This record gives sequence, C-alpha cells and structure tokens, in this order.
Amino acid sequence: MNSPSRIGSVQRETRESAVTVELNLDGHGRVEVDTTVPFYDHMLHSLGTHAAFDLRVRARGDTHIDAHHTVEDTAIVLGQALRQALGDKSGIRRFGDAWIPMDETLAHAAVDVSGRPYCVLDGEPEQYNSFTIGNNYPFVLNRHVFESLAFHAGINLHVRVIHGRDPHHITEAQYKAVARALRAAVEVDPRFADAVPSTKGTL
Repeated sequence: MNSPSRIGSVQRETRESAVTVELNLDGHGRVEVDTTVPFYDHMLHSLGTHAAFDLRVRARGDTHIDAHHTVEDTAIVLGQALRQALGDKSGIRRFGDAWIPMDETLAHAAVDVSGRPYCVLDGEPEQYNSFTIGNNYPFVLNRHVFESLAFHAGINLHVRVIHGRDPHHITEAQYKAVARALRAAVEVDPRFADAVPSTKGTL
C-alpha cells in the first residue's frame, strides 16, 4: 500500500455547521463523537465501533432550527475522510456485505469501494418518515446520511431493511450493517498486496 497509515482528517465549515472528522481505518473501534444530536451520536458511535475504526467526530450546527444540517453535513465530512483514508485503495478487499438482526429487525448492507458513488436505500417503513427518534433525530435523515456518505466517499452502497417495526431498531441495524460491510470492504487483502482490486487497474 502507498501509505503505512490509512487516516483521514477533514474539517468543513459553512454558515450552517462546523464539522471535524478524524478517521483511522486500521483502528480498534475507539470512538469519540459529539454532534449535539444525541441519537446521531449513538449511531456514529455504533458505526465506528462495529467498523473497527478509530473515529473522532465533533460537529456544531443550527440545531435550534432542526438537526438536518448538522446530521447531513457530518455525513458529508465522514465520507470525505473515508475517501482520504482509502488513498489509492490498493490492497483492499473492495467488496463487503453484512446482515444485522436487532430484535424484530433485519437489515442488510452491501458495499463496493468502487470510486463510482451510488446509493440505494430500500425497505424503510414509510409510516416512520415523520417520526423523530429520541425527540432529536428524524427517521427520514437515514437516507440523507447514507447518500451523503456514499457520494462523498466514492462508494456504491446498498442498504435494505428486510423487516422491522421499531424505528430505533431499524435505524441502528442499518448503521451496524453499513459498519460491518465497510469493515470487510476496506480490510487489507494479503493476496492483493499493493495491487488495486480492479481489472481497470484503478478505483
């Protein structure tokens, strides 16, 4: 691989938010998150832990309006940090997927670290689109998070809710599935060594 350390560090500031993300792909699940949106903190902590990334996130935004800008902008910066940490993607497995059950919920995520951003989110019960988890995280933001992550990281991400009835469980299962799929996809494959896993020779 071109660099012994696969670390991304990105800061982004707008009139709506200020976000800093530090990400180490070869970490041990050490996570520090403070976005001022408690349920989102919980989800990002779960993401970093189950992906086995060392992850630090700090975000401040106009949550007096609502959580939308802070949540979406944090996902944008997380995607940028992931792209930076991946470098030229040499030596990675590239593909990953995971099935995550959480009580009555089952979620699946599949990832291709392809350099071609795309996101498909399917199966979320529509009746929860107006529901806010913990009075601070609108359920509908799941789509914004996964789309922003995928497009700014340059990955192909498919997330499916197979079944579920609790919006907390549905959301958490999705984040954990994405975490485990990413963990598998960015893992170093010793059989590829310094090669990029593509017939094109680049990702």
